[in-house]
Amino acid sequence: MKLSLIVPAAQATSKKRRKALLPPLGLATVAALTPPDVTISLTDENVRDIDFGDRPDLVGITALTVTAKRAYEIADTFRAKGVKVVLGGVHPTVLPEEAGQHADAVVVGEAEGVWPELIEDFKANRLKKLYRASERPDLAGLPIPRRDLFTPGAYRVKNTVSTTRGCPYSCAFCTVTSFFGRTYRCRPVPEVLREIETFHRGRFIVFLDDNIVGNPKHAKELFRGLIPYRVKWVAQCSITIAKDEELLRLAAASGCVSLFIGFESVSPQSLAAVGKKINVVDEYEDTIKRIHSHGIGIHGFFIFGFDQDDREVFARTVGFAQKNRIETAQFDFLTPYPGTAFGKAMDEEGRLETKDWSRYGHGLVFRTRSMSRETIEQGHDWAWREFYSVPSIWRRLKYGRRYSWAFWLANLTYRARWHGKPGYEKHGRATAPTGREGDEVAQPREIPQGRTAS
Repeated sequence: MKLSLIVPAAQATSKKRRKALLPPLGLATVAALTPPDVTISLTDENVRDIDFGDRPDLVGITALTVTAKRAYEIADTFRAKGVKVVLGGVHPTVLPEEAGQHADAVVVGEAEGVWPELIEDFKANRLKKLYRASERPDLAGLPIPRRDLFTPGAYRVKNTVSTTRGCPYSCAFCTVTSFFGRTYRCRPVPEVLREIETFHRGRFIVFLDDNIVGNPKHAKELFRGLIPYRVKWVAQCSITIAKDEELLRLAAASGCVSLFIGFESVSPQSLAAVGKKINVVDEYEDTIKRIHSHGIGIHGFFIFGFDQDDREVFARTVGFAQKNRIETAQFDFLTPYPGTAFGKAMDEEGRLETKDWSRYGHGLVFRTRSMSRETIEQGHDWAWREFYSVPSIWRRLKYGRRYSWAFWLANLTYRARWHGKPGYEKHGRATAPTGREGDEVAQPREIPQGRTAS
């Protein structure tokens, strides 16, 4: 039996493919769950073209919301050739009926517990339309992902690993709960360390957890275990890490370079609207100081598009990040992903402007009650360019900081991306949208028929 696993890009492209940042650990884990008598290939369309002339026995495609449209195109192409297709991932999990229109089988939720059964059913010619595990899988005893299937030299960061699944919090806009449920499960630390020992080269690790400190006891055990390995690492976590001094000390001692933290907004009203209860704006500055005092950098996540926003939000947000010398940041759109409480609310209120999933995460796709889509998108672009302007980078980083070379490199990379976009020469140094809203809020648009990762 020949199995082809595919990671779709957001859209098809004929441009020369460059390196991607991270390899697809999820499908490498699916490959490790596959019986050894199956021949497996793994194609990440972000770094390599799909061979549609190939005729595998079965194709497995993972899909986020932003890649769902392309995933369906790939699936339809293979099915037209008589090849069976399985779809899985976040988007098919929250919209299995939609995904089922493009697949012979859909995997809802995590693959452990159902994937070996699916393979056996396929071999016996009794493939079911839907596979859903009866319970959340135990994370003990997971197989080592098949990293040997990754395209050599295609990824800037080679070493990625997951130590937990889920998040103890349930923000209205986040897809984590949609996929993992309201659970937070931890892998045994000795198994995580054994996996790290299989890394052939490099001592820099990206932990892919949605919140690596969701269980402080487990996080402390992990950080203590990492110290002898002398690695450097980054991970995403909640702002609550700053409340535990021991946790911060252990993170720094174990090689933490930077923490990715979702501040989301500098407005308490906006945070309350999406249930981000753990974030307290008045505590932000103290939180940042505590983290910085341990020599740990911060990558801040900020969102634009809340109903509570006004035209000063762009300058306020960037000014906050600059004042507190946040090393790196990204500015995103509030997005009503399917399967989330926020997505459901926008759909029920008739405020969605499109269900073209390829647009989700790349622009505003719902009607806000504060500003027009054009104003928010212009303010979003201004925030990126202003934060990564040379004066801003210099004021935030200067010199003498721990890992300063890494942060300078990251900032210059982001700067090159945004300052090289068409139209920068005209708009790149413009001031942020301020004052009263002058144009009307965008009117409803027809929703086409027919993303998902936060």
